[in-house]
Amino acid sequence: MPDPQYVGSFIPLTQTWDVSEIYTTDVSSPAFKELLVRMYQNINNMAMVINTKDTGIYPTSEFVNSQVWFPNPAYDSSTPQTATQRQVFRKVINFGALPNAGTRNVAHGLTFDANTTLTRLYGAASNPAALAYIPLPFATPTALNANISLSLGLVGPIPSVIVTTGIDYSAYTVCYVVIEFIRN
Repeated sequence: MPDPQYVGSFIPLTQTWDVSEIYTTDVSSPAFKELLVRMYQNINNMAMVINTKDTGIYPTSEFVNSQVWFPNPAYDSSTPQTATQRQVFRKVINFGALPNAGTRNVAHGLTFDANTTLTRLYGAASNPAALAYIPLPFATPTALNANISLSLGLVGPIPSVIVTTGIDYSAYTVCYVVIEFIRN
């Protein structure tokens, strides 16, 4: 299991059993049964650690990313729903170029309702010609009109990613926005 001095989930780098025992232990002996139990426990520990890791996959379709949030606090013994851990979904929006001192909207194709909670919304933009990169949202204390806001909302009836810039950022032609959310 994870080393208690580290935060997070880690698989041990050293084996907790000697694989040479497989060849030397009599299959009808209690020692062999103990070896099988230790192997099973080791595999179970690895599965538990792997299953708690955030998946480093960023698809343009809705994806369960292996993050897990606490149970919905509205659920208790008096509600018909069971209080269980909630899976986090991820979707990447290939936003394209940032706007020139204005607002640009790109449909994200997700259906949000009262049972959906946004957990993270972030992105980054690249200016390939200048080798310049900025995070989204972006704030600069030196030029307030140079800030960039990032949000989700309805543009007319269409659920969209909304980026608003105070100055011309259209040279930032590669922009990805990551949406992460849970469904209660």
